[in-house]
Amino acid sequence: MEGGGGNSDQIVSNAKVPSGDSPYVRAKHAQLVHKDPEAAIVLFWKAINAGDRVDSALKDMAVVMKQLDRSEEAIEAIRSFRFRCSKQSQESLDNVLIDLYKKCGKVEEQIDLLKRKLRKIYQGEIFNGRPTKTARSHGKKFQVSVKQETSRLLGNLGWAYMQKFNFLGAEAVYKKAQMIDPDANKACNLALCLIRQSRFAEAERVLKDVLDGRLPGGDDPKPKRRAEELLAEVRSRWEVPPPLPSPQAELSYLLDLDDDFVKGIERLMGELAPPRSRRLPVFEAISSFRDQLTC
Repeated sequence: MEGGGGNSDQIVSNAKVPSGDSPYVRAKHAQLVHKDPEAAIVLFWKAINAGDRVDSALKDMAVVMKQLDRSEEAIEAIRSFRFRCSKQSQESLDNVLIDLYKKCGKVEEQIDLLKRKLRKIYQGEIFNGRPTKTARSHGKKFQVSVKQETSRLLGNLGWAYMQKFNFLGAEAVYKKAQMIDPDANKACNLALCLIRQSRFAEAERVLKDVLDGRLPGGDDPKPKRRAEELLAEVRSRWEVPPPLPSPQAELSYLLDLDDDFVKGIERLMGELAPPRSRRLPVFEAISSFRDQLTC
């Protein structure tokens, strides 16, 4: 461990390793103490085949594979063996899959899974019916609410749409996410969507909210620096007249957000978002455009 001796690293690693001599315990020992990811993967496979803590073994193995740039293999492993895992573990396996799809550039698969997870939320099936779940990051446990999870998934969905150059769709879901649980990072992504549509005045307003510290996370140097860079881009391109969104752009958006999905998100917004501006103008425009298509 940088800045410390080997003994403290050994203590930290051992604290995370379960006791015993099963394949799963030996896999965690290889992963965390010996720092041997290849050996850990072999032992995780043995744990899965032996039925030894399969939920944890499959998830941990996929994470190690991702670290070794073996994400495609990790995706196949989860798809092939998740049926052996408990119902309670499926949600965390989905979260690992989303990261793997992102790593591999599998945007369509990422969008499909994110939409399925959002459907579970508005159908009341998330967190196995509980209002919060316990999550873990960097060895620390914390509680995540349905509201926070919804905003996180919408933010991920917005980013996936941006990879497909569907900036209208990304804008809509980022705005939804910001209504539910706003933060500076998603605001910067929203501003980028607006910039890519040459809507510079709107982008500037969003970025000023970040720079003026009006959003959670606005004091963090990283989003603040990114907001400054985006604002500089806005001002350098301000002379370009903003075009109106084309029917083709809205049609592209409609192809990705089907009617049932839009209605489900609208119902969810009624429960989670503040009373003001629950229905975005872009959704009103899309509803009108959908009506025109069916005529």
